[in-house]
Amino acid sequence: MDITGKHLTALGYKPGAWFKTALEQINAQGLTSDEAIRAVCDALVPVYMPLESSPVTVYSTETGSNFDASYASMLEMAKTPTISAAYLMPDACPTGGLGTITVGGVARARGAIHPGMHSADICCSMMVTRFGSADPGDVLDTIHEATHFGYGGRKDGRFPLPDDLRRAMADNPFLSDPQILDAAQHHLGTQGDGNHFAFVGVSQNTGEAALVTHHGSRKPGALLYKAGMKVAEQFRTKLSPDTLKQNAWIPFDSPQGQDYWNALQIIRDWTKHNHRVLHQVLVDRFGCSDRLWNEHNFVFRDGDDFWHAKGATPMNPKFMPDSDGLMAIPMNMGQPVLIVSRAGCDFAPHGAGRMTSRTAHLRALDMTVDQAVRVETEGLDVRFYCGEADASELPSAYKDAARVQADMQHFDLARVQDRIMPYGCIMAGDVDKHAPWRRKKA
Repeated sequence: MDITGKHLTALGYKPGAWFKTALEQINAQGLTSDEAIRAVCDALVPVYMPLESSPVTVYSTETGSNFDASYASMLEMAKTPTISAAYLMPDACPTGGLGTITVGGVARARGAIHPGMHSADICCSMMVTRFGSADPGDVLDTIHEATHFGYGGRKDGRFPLPDDLRRAMADNPFLSDPQILDAAQHHLGTQGDGNHFAFVGVSQNTGEAALVTHHGSRKPGALLYKAGMKVAEQFRTKLSPDTLKQNAWIPFDSPQGQDYWNALQIIRDWTKHNHRVLHQVLVDRFGCSDRLWNEHNFVFRDGDDFWHAKGATPMNPKFMPDSDGLMAIPMNMGQPVLIVSRAGCDFAPHGAGRMTSRTAHLRALDMTVDQAVRVETEGLDVRFYCGEADASELPSAYKDAARVQADMQHFDLARVQDRIMPYGCIMAGDVDKHAPWRRKKA
């Protein structure tokens, strides 16, 4: 009678693809004793990387459920075998299930890239351009005409994809999908939805009008993330099935790891260009006195270490070779955008962070959405591109900006060099009420 997988399971072995080879050898040799069967199994059973516990350093004085949930999730995430250290920024807020890297989370991995730790919004980033004596109202009107928020891309061809970027994407196995190449063209000059914005203000130091844009890599980045997670899952099942699926990784020294790392750099270039084409419209009209750019939701390499920053701003120059040392950190639409330099740490917050989930914030409002917009944005020119206000992006949805800045100073995360004082901003608004499929159905 042939030995089956149930017999191996009864001996304490975890089912896997190797069962087939083991059973073929056991039954071909006619083995029946448990000792002989174990000898075959022990030679074939995969050696998995076990879960470990790495330290999590906290840079926040916050207490309460939001912080507790963030810290618990980071502790669970830090059990991933590749993770050697993790950090929690003052703007931390949980996202996803337990064990998912939080917004405001940083994870250092040895020789591994974790797509789930940079998220689908790869290279979400900030660009700031100053326009000298330009009128901030004119600046806001001009960016409103140039930009595009909401679902999908734009078919007007106003911003052509550069040939070098197209070739780089076509030559990379992760980016050569025709769907990605098409999105790379049509999503140029778009900013998506959620917390992405075009913010106009005035420099506290110089009085110059300034534009601040916040958005990521749009559909090309989302599709790269999806492809990366698929490959990472294949490695997870072979290397560490006990690792949570959201924390799967691609070994950097594998061919897939090399291709994925290169794909991330190309997507970074695309995203920076996506900011640049919008800013250039204003530069052509008003001129330009200064510009800076920095990203979050990305992976930064330092030798064999890969730093995953989910909603954390890199401050170390080795992570930002194309920076002059200044970074932009926004708070909310009613507060200044901070222009900061490096202090004593490699990372800083990427913003103020959410107080609660979007739905919880909406439930807590004690007034209508229109009333809340008027009260919380009084004196500002705040616009919602899709026509309907999104109350989940109001200042009350975010943590206290003063406390986040106090933590930045207390833990020596960054030093404020200037503030872009708010004049107005544009956000997508409630895209669901005006989704294309809803309009079509109507």
